[in-house]
Amino acid sequence: MANTFLLSKTSGHEVLRSSHPAAYHPPWDAQPHTPLLPGALLGAEGRVLEIGIGPGLNLPLYGSQAKEVLGLDPSSRLIAMAERAALRLALPVRFIEGTAEAIPLERGSVDTVLTTWTLCTIPAAVRALEEMRRVLKARGRLLFVEQGLPTEDGVRGWQGRLTPLRKRIGGGCHLNRPIWNLIETAGFEITRIETGCALGPKPMHFTYEGGARPA
Repeated sequence: MANTFLLSKTSGHEVLRSSHPAAYHPPWDAQPHTPLLPGALLGAEGRVLEIGIGPGLNLPLYGSQAKEVLGLDPSSRLIAMAERAALRLALPVRFIEGTAEAIPLERGSVDTVLTTWTLCTIPAAVRALEEMRRVLKARGRLLFVEQGLPTEDGVRGWQGRLTPLRKRIGGGCHLNRPIWNLIETAGFEITRIETGCALGPKPMHFTYEGGARPA
């Protein structure tokens, strides 16, 4: 099945909305882990900081342009799982126990920051994105795959009703964060974005995938 896209306008921006099932990658904590869109992991290059690396399920999916991965996570238990996953790889991986709101790295020290289904659970998402911008090099890139607020008012209403329950059972996950606005508020310029939902109900699975650079 070929990729198909619908072009729409949101807040003055052009958005590509993918209707291809492969464009959706379910969160690791909820469903089986399947390959992300090539634009996310295969676009990561140089020294890569992965935010919320979890048990390391993204690690085998990096392309040859990634030379080193720094995996940040607040959970020592998940880092231990990721360390075992990294043993099977030739790619150099170093793990950092910490939070995205206070990344223990120097300014301008990484080429790529990757975040996949992570911004929904970070308590201070804008602060975390500002930290990602701080550690990126001037010409570095933020790559993201995140669930968030859809464009349809009806779907937004359902998200508002479901989010309190989802936060309680899903580790603080917010279904309805305005991912686009959060990224721009933190000082990034979005260079590419695709939105859509190929699997499951939209209130639970509306996804943003794209890239941004420090503004």
